[in-house]
Amino acid sequence: MDRFQNDLLQRSIESTAEASGTPVTEITQRNIEAIARMEKDAEASRTLGERLADRFAAIVGSWTFIAIQSFLLLVWMVFNILAWSYHWDPYPFILLNLALSFQAAFATPVIMMSQNRQARLAEKRNRLDLQINLLAEQENTELLRMVRKLCEKAGIASHEGNTSLEQDTPAEVVAQQIEEANAPEPPQK
Repeated sequence: MDRFQNDLLQRSIESTAEASGTPVTEITQRNIEAIARMEKDAEASRTLGERLADRFAAIVGSWTFIAIQSFLLLVWMVFNILAWSYHWDPYPFILLNLALSFQAAFATPVIMMSQNRQARLAEKRNRLDLQINLLAEQENTELLRMVRKLCEKAGIASHEGNTSLEQDTPAEVVAQQIEEANAPEPPQK
């Protein structure tokens, strides 16, 4: 499916480039640069706390951290089980549990801060996608109307009565239909 979508996207870019007289690489490069600018702006506008939370989440969420932490936990347990004279944290490892609980209590909110920032960024991207999709839908509707008029003027037969795609699609109506389709059914008695 991804290959089909990529091929379709490529054909769309190529046809847009042909229609505008601009090479595909130029259009693609402009889009890439616009996205890169948006990403840089988002990165640059992060506060110190957000940068620290992102860095902390990146470290704690890495295989390196997991490997080092696992090694240290294993060493802690082995030394406390095999120590001949002084067991600073004997078998149920209460001190180790306290340290891990403290780590979890500290790490969880910091990681959540990073995830919340990422969610806000994703929401911003989703809104931009929605705006672009709505504009594309309006442009497509207008193009269909123009093609139908050109066909009529040239005397080319078209499928009469199938003008539903030429109608505007109000986003509110579509959103309402989606909500109704996804609404839980009332419990049956």
